[in-house]
Amino acid sequence: MAQGQPTVSDLRCDACQGIWPKEDHFIADLGLSKVYLHEDQFFPGWTVVVFKRHAIELFHLAPTERIQLMEEVNLVAKTLAQVYEAKKVNYELLGNQLPHIHWHVIPRLAGDPAPLEPVWRVQHVPLLPSKSALQSMLQRLRQAVQTTR
Repeated sequence: MAQGQPTVSDLRCDACQGIWPKEDHFIADLGLSKVYLHEDQFFPGWTVVVFKRHAIELFHLAPTERIQLMEEVNLVAKTLAQVYEAKKVNYELLGNQLPHIHWHVIPRLAGDPAPLEPVWRVQHVPLLPSKSALQSMLQRLRQAVQTTR
């Protein structure tokens, strides 16, 4: 992203408007992206990496942006793998429901209820952590991101 370029570039986009993800789930600003703990923690550690400016496809980014964004996604994945002792990390970049570049980074753990299925196919009641549990998770992840950098 060019210096001074606004982070909001599409007034119809929930990500650009700060409607999604929830600001109180913020973990870190990594440069080109911001990291948030996903609201539903049925899969512990489910995190979202949101590109700061509006873009829909990876090919809309400059090559240097793509490289840096992938490094930022990698940092999040490495952090989650360490914190949650993940057996595998899933990466999802879809954009059908929210056309704004954002990655779902999901650590898959021992005892995973459906280890061979993508999280989208696992029917479950969303697990919304209490305010104190959320704050504890966020603090742990914030510290881990700083350590992993």
